[in-house]
Amino acid sequence: MAEQQLQNDRLLRAAKGLPVDRPPMWVMRQAGRYLPEYNQVKGERDFFDVCRDPEIASTITLQPIERYQPLIDAAIIFSDILVVPQALGMTVEMVEKRGPVFPEPLRHPSDVAKLRKEVDVQAELGYVFDAIRETRKKLAGRVPLFGFVGAPWTLMSYMIEGGGSKMFTEIKRWIFMWPEESRALLQRITDVVVEFLARQVEAGAQIIQVFDSWAGELAPHDFRTFSLPYLRQISARLPERLQELGLDRVPMTVFAKGAWYALDDLCDSGYDTVGLDWTHDPAEAVKIARGRVTLQGNLDPNTLYGGREAITRGVERMIRGFAGAKSRYIVNLGHGITPGVNPEDLKWFFEEVVRVGTEVYQEF
Repeated sequence: MAEQQLQNDRLLRAAKGLPVDRPPMWVMRQAGRYLPEYNQVKGERDFFDVCRDPEIASTITLQPIERYQPLIDAAIIFSDILVVPQALGMTVEMVEKRGPVFPEPLRHPSDVAKLRKEVDVQAELGYVFDAIRETRKKLAGRVPLFGFVGAPWTLMSYMIEGGGSKMFTEIKRWIFMWPEESRALLQRITDVVVEFLARQVEAGAQIIQVFDSWAGELAPHDFRTFSLPYLRQISARLPERLQELGLDRVPMTVFAKGAWYALDDLCDSGYDTVGLDWTHDPAEAVKIARGRVTLQGNLDPNTLYGGREAITRGVERMIRGFAGAKSRYIVNLGHGITPGVNPEDLKWFFEEVVRVGTEVYQEF
């Protein structure tokens, strides 16, 4: 697509470790149910039907940008990590008050035969690429656009558990009883993930994030066996695939929720930015990172329910805690924003980030 002049490159600069005037910011799930305009546009439509409609998906993607401009420094395409299992041939339903449900999960290695042996990413996920192209047109260069994907471990967890889980019994049964078959399935997912990300960049994504939402369910040894190698594959193979497509490398972010013990490994995993959940102490994370990556995060999302004084205290503590990273820092929540948040309280969060961040960065 024809390149538009990017009016706000603050986030891309921070991801590359370049100087910025204040910490850039966006929040995970910023296009979602907490916004009345989202609920109005989605209406009674099925969630995945909305994801598959490029016009609606692009409209939803832009809702927080338009509501909060010029405070937010990036958009993230409205989609879902579970479109990859769907591309692999699995049925995924979004059930009200329950979340995603797989009617036929993979409960034994023999069930893998039900998956597509070859996935035509362009054919199966073309609606995501269409949504990215449409969103880039509508953004008109205001801010960069994130593409994203679920990490192989997290996607396999959903595919085997059949949805969200508290105990993760089924996926743990797999990795402990059938470790070789688990690695084979993780590899199949990784291959699709790399191509999916490459095609998102081809469609116009300017930065990508890999969400390993269930990373914290793994013990450190198991994380290094069943998650980290595939995260490293993605960061190594994506630039190679982009080069094959005649495309430039884009900044890459990894977010391994709950894997606090793995921060040092993640800083050496080939990504430009490492996202942090709220269990990390900012100053300690800066010490561990040692300038190797840009850090992203990490206010507890539930702080947004605590009123404006609590939000201000949280922002002050967070930004000053990450000050040692200097410009290698992107503000975000420690996980996605939740549906009950008052949009005006989120606006206060953004405004306080601008106030405190500008003040702190003037001290550099």
